[in-house]
Amino acid sequence: MTMTDSNNGPATGKQPAEHSAGWTATIAPNVQAYAVTPRMKRPTLPPQASRHSGRTFGSAGGRWTTALNRGVIAVALLATIAGCARFGGRDDPEDYGSPDATQQALYEDAQKSLATGNYADSIVRLERLEARFPFGAFAEQAQLELIFAHHMVGEHDSTQAAADRFIRLHPQHPKVDYAYYMRGLSSLARDRGIFRRFLGTDISRRDITNIKQAFAQFNELVTSFPGSAYAKDARQRMIYIRNVLAAHELNVASYYLGRRAYVAAANRARYVIENFSQTTAAPEALALLIEANWQLGLDDAAHDALEVLALNFPAYHAFDQEGQLVLRKIIDNRERSWLNMVTFGLLGRPQAPPPLTIRQHSATDQRSAS
Repeated sequence: MTMTDSNNGPATGKQPAEHSAGWTATIAPNVQAYAVTPRMKRPTLPPQASRHSGRTFGSAGGRWTTALNRGVIAVALLATIAGCARFGGRDDPEDYGSPDATQQALYEDAQKSLATGNYADSIVRLERLEARFPFGAFAEQAQLELIFAHHMVGEHDSTQAAADRFIRLHPQHPKVDYAYYMRGLSSLARDRGIFRRFLGTDISRRDITNIKQAFAQFNELVTSFPGSAYAKDARQRMIYIRNVLAAHELNVASYYLGRRAYVAAANRARYVIENFSQTTAAPEALALLIEANWQLGLDDAAHDALEVLALNFPAYHAFDQEGQLVLRKIIDNRERSWLNMVTFGLLGRPQAPPPLTIRQHSATDQRSAS
């Protein structure tokens, strides 16, 4: 099942930001609105003196003037470097004036960094704001936006820590559901790096520890906050995760079949049918169960699974026009050996069951079943 990402916009009206791995996240909603305090005008540096002004060649006064000019140039370079280091914001509290103006301006600078996508700079400014004003008017909002900024730069451990900290400190906050949502989103994004994005690797064939963690975190969100603005998106992601988990179990069952471990393969396929019956992996699990039971010589169990497959998934691709289940092509693609490929399928063909047909139950069988 292909899941379409849906993002619920924040209360600030900002558009969702796109992560480098392909996922989208919404910035934390603003809780309070504050009037903008006019900023103080930054002082400008005095103009530099001309390098050749007052210079006389071949005289002591000229050498003194040259050394002075060099000193002025060095001071100007240092001032330029210092100005570049502070470009884009004011880091000294004295630059802001009063403490209230400092808090307001720090938050505004962080908002500018977030709006321009400079998330690393916004992290620095939000952390500075929270450190200087831990009980200020913008402290809680800064904590929420730190979660978002850490997520957007791919710092998943920091995202988890920031979200857990906000949930622990503000369990009754009106926007605490955002922290739950971002925590699950961060766990889901751990396995979606640049190679996954451009190479298209199957996530179900990799370690699914983080996927399971994301499912548990999204489930906690929809259970604790069923009316949350993020609950709908979390449910959609849970559907996607269930399909990934089912596909993972199916890959394991297929591996066991290739290793001739038919009992283990049958158990894995049965687990998918019992726990992920609503996923896209259900018909494939039934086909694997039919094959494993046939390999074990359990004809009755194989035909019972065949009946379930034909009843629930009549359009399954392995059924031919006569309604027979043909597994030869599936098995050849899964277990094809080098000898089989070199000889173009003439030698080394894996063993496969013949086309299977649903048996018609006799009257005796129907009476015994009743």
